[in-house]
Amino acid sequence: MIESRFSSVRSLAFLGAIGVAAACDPAGPAGTEGPDPLLQCDLDQEFLMSGGAPRDGIPALSNPPLVAWNRPEAAYLADDDRVIGLLVDGQPVAVPHNILWHHEVVNLDGVMSRLAVTYCPLTGSAIVFDRSVLGGGEFRVSGLLYQSNLIMFDRDTDSLWPQMLAQARCGPLNGTVIPQRAAWEMTWAAWRAMNPATTVVSSDTGHETDYTAQSYPYGDYEDLNSAYWFEMPEADRRRPPKERVLGIPGGPGLRSIAFPFLELDAVGELAVVDTVVNGTDVVVLWDRQARGAAAFEPMVDGEAVTIEVRPIGGLGAMGFFDQDGSIYGLDGEAKSGPRRGQRLRAVDDAYVSFWRAWAAFQDGTDVWER
Repeated sequence: MIESRFSSVRSLAFLGAIGVAAACDPAGPAGTEGPDPLLQCDLDQEFLMSGGAPRDGIPALSNPPLVAWNRPEAAYLADDDRVIGLLVDGQPVAVPHNILWHHEVVNLDGVMSRLAVTYCPLTGSAIVFDRSVLGGGEFRVSGLLYQSNLIMFDRDTDSLWPQMLAQARCGPLNGTVIPQRAAWEMTWAAWRAMNPATTVVSSDTGHETDYTAQSYPYGDYEDLNSAYWFEMPEADRRRPPKERVLGIPGGPGLRSIAFPFLELDAVGELAVVDTVVNGTDVVVLWDRQARGAAAFEPMVDGEAVTIEVRPIGGLGAMGFFDQDGSIYGLDGEAKSGPRRGQRLRAVDDAYVSFWRAWAAFQDGTDVWER
């Protein structure tokens, strides 16, 4: 199914022809009569088009098997593969990019949680949503794109949900916001080291797919200065178009901010950035080895903490310490010390994406510089 997306990239005229019709009627085939006059949709149609795959042509997963990291069904992962780490009912779970290249949406149900782990390979955006807004219903892949970004749909209402807008923008639920949940993107080795009890999505998904890194279907798409394949707003040239950034969105009338990975990496192997985002104290952690960044409020169980980088004993390593000697992982959990097992308060709506995509969805965004 993925191949249909790639082949269609070569024919932008085809995409333009089917884009509006498909967007206005997600259940209908390309070439239908046009929009449903009752459908409410407020997306700019210049940037709304088909990605080349039909609805459900990229198959979302529903509660795929989760296995321990040392099981054969997890052997498809290499240490430096990227994963989205999250907590499901308090238990650590990893959903790898390798899985999401081919499925884009993984619906996970815990005892108390109804979540959707989403990743758009075209915008590099990894966001976890709380599906309670759907009454527990699932998100699927519509095959449509807005500003190159994944558009999800829900089967119950056929509303369209652009991932990076985090809300429905077409259909009966137009304007409904999806709550986001904390997630941490990093290498598989780093997540596994921080969370040895983690489970991970099994390679036994029910699809005959090679999930190793060699199966990456997008060629050189992630190269730092490579082009986007689909129509985008004018580029913001303050950063390379495919540089990963950790972004914190701003609400209505508020400023968003992006923390570029290359800028954070220039600080050192580990970095702590204390800042204020829209009146709230925020601490951003960077870990070069994990190839990741994460945002937190500097609070643990209601108590303010100060995070800094210090040496770990005589081991020659460095760590994220608070003032009382607890050492934290990039996931915000204290791994040792007086607060062991406690967590920094995560900024739930912070997420990682490619820079140009972030700037397109967060017009006028601030950019952190060291």
